[in-house]
Amino acid sequence: MDIKKELGEGAVFPVGEKNDAFTQYFIGQSYLNMLTTQGVGIGNVTFEPGCRNNWHIHHKGGQILLVTGGRGYYQEWGKPAQELKPGDVVNIPPEIKHWHGAAPDSWFQHLAIEVPAEGSSNEWLEPVSPEEYSKLK
Repeated sequence: MDIKKELGEGAVFPVGEKNDAFTQYFIGQSYLNMLTTQGVGIGNVTFEPGCRNNWHIHHKGGQILLVTGGRGYYQEWGKPAQELKPGDVVNIPPEIKHWHGAAPDSWFQHLAIEVPAEGSSNEWLEPVSPEEYSKLK
């Protein structure tokens, strides 16, 4: 399967290696290509169809997602999931419990930008339940 073809023309950054360091925080296979770790961390994250990360919280700094390929979702705790497509931007404030990942039938890719802040950290929580995820199209 040609991942770049599946993601579309917006997928300009290489997919990267299997995201083995964070496997415990994902359902399904993801790939990570850190574009830079100097000043502002920017990672190109690619999700196979159906892959999503666990609920999590960015303490103090927050995160920005720039969608570059495929189709996916972003959901904040207590709110409906939002469909994401190339060109979408998600500004995630600090202290918001959320998850993001691929649609069940599509590859998905975004740039994840860590908003710098003194004492920032990520708190990984429970997986998105299969029942909740199965409601998505």
